[in-house]
Amino acid sequence: MTDTAVASEHRFDQRPEVAEHLDVVIVGAGLSGIGAAYRLQTECPGKSYAVLEARDALGGTWDLFRYPGIRSDSDMFTLGYPFKPWRDAKAIADGSSILRYIEETATEHGIDRHIRLRTKVVSADWSSAESRWTLTLAERDAAGRTVERTLTCDFLYACAGYYDYDRGHAPEFAGADTFAGRIVHPQFWPEDLDYAGKRVAVIGSGATAVTLVPSMAEQAELVTMVQRSPTWISPVPGRDKQADAIRRLLPPHLAHRVIRTKKILFGIGFYQYCRRFPGAARTLLTGLTTRILKDERAVAEHFTPRYDPWDQRLCAVPDGDFFKAMKKGKAQVVTDHIDRFVPEGIRLKSGRVLAADVIVTATGLQLLAFGGITPHVDGVPVRLSEQFVWQGAMLTGVPNFAVCVGYTNASWTLRADLSSRLVCKVLRHMDANDYAAVVPEPDGDLTEHPLLDLTSGYVQRSIGDFPRQGGRHPWKVRQNYLLDSATTLRTDLGKTLRPTPRAHRRTPVSAGAR
Repeated sequence: MTDTAVASEHRFDQRPEVAEHLDVVIVGAGLSGIGAAYRLQTECPGKSYAVLEARDALGGTWDLFRYPGIRSDSDMFTLGYPFKPWRDAKAIADGSSILRYIEETATEHGIDRHIRLRTKVVSADWSSAESRWTLTLAERDAAGRTVERTLTCDFLYACAGYYDYDRGHAPEFAGADTFAGRIVHPQFWPEDLDYAGKRVAVIGSGATAVTLVPSMAEQAELVTMVQRSPTWISPVPGRDKQADAIRRLLPPHLAHRVIRTKKILFGIGFYQYCRRFPGAARTLLTGLTTRILKDERAVAEHFTPRYDPWDQRLCAVPDGDFFKAMKKGKAQVVTDHIDRFVPEGIRLKSGRVLAADVIVTATGLQLLAFGGITPHVDGVPVRLSEQFVWQGAMLTGVPNFAVCVGYTNASWTLRADLSSRLVCKVLRHMDANDYAAVVPEPDGDLTEHPLLDLTSGYVQRSIGDFPRQGGRHPWKVRQNYLLDSATTLRTDLGKTLRPTPRAHRRTPVSAGAR
């Protein structure tokens, strides 16, 4: 058992019954939450805080997902923290290495002492009269017993991402109950699954599927990826030789800064190239794939999507491992629609039957706004879909509340770190002006746009439940780190944040009644 878990159990036993009060509560002890805690400690020293984590361990995504080959889909020089150099050799890292990196960060900076494991936020209610949040918590001890507690705080920061960690997207497949083998979902990978020497069918074509295929192909007889339509997949170097050279020449923190800048500029440049010159980007990506597979027909059928690059998130495969598994005859791709499961495997619309001993339904994730927290203002639930996002971090109608949402076209942490620094700036602004609360308020009507501007199925299924973005700064969620890094922390907070002075509290119109 970890020291953090022991400390969490001790707190569970010793915490008094009276409601505890903190300056800031951070929800989620994953990559974002640990980064937020670091920024809070360093930029707002003296603020009391806790990091609440519903699961048994810190790490978020990188502790939850245990499927074979799990890895980052962004380079670790930008997915990692700007304040902690990434020292491992691989730029595209495996899940266990990322988890170790997060744990090291929490320990090195004493953040682990503020983490409360097995603590789920059941409800969050803002009181205008008291200018504070009251959180109802379900605390679970090591034996599984749950006790309900309350905790109050001045500021609530949700760093739990926007995925549902309890439920994946699980479409129903006709005949699933007739399949003679085993069906598994990557989000809930069974530890006892033995696929050595077996035939595996992976349904899906997103990042999870293209990670699973080459990894499982090392032991399986044959792995078949079944996709309805192609996805853009791009080979990338698993190791950055230029970064290795820079790390040999410069001190760690300076080297990290130089490599990080290089990666940021390349990522933004490639994204802009794809958006401005989609035809050329198509030619480039299909050319890279053809160079590895040496099969133009297969590339045209299975790896040339109908949509343009970056209409959906691009899947990166380090060192082209996905395509190399195909060349070795250990993996194949079938582009067709599934008719139904049959005892021996999967029957396709074309009539073909794919024999399988194991079927992996890599059918995607389910979106869930801010870890499932539905904020209430004075007892009235906030209709998130009617609110707008300010600076990609705070919401209209909800005082002293921020969310952490990363980029869709670059590493999550780039925006997450900016958001955490912005939250710290807001907290300092409140202290300097003796404000009890602030809430974003637009100066005029806003044009409504979806929060995430992607055509991916997992986004389109649930994006209607999320807040909106506007068509102009600071209400537009830009997918451009260079612009954001130049402007976010220079924002004049007084222009768009309506304050409540401590001495003159007033009751705003409830967000849920708008």
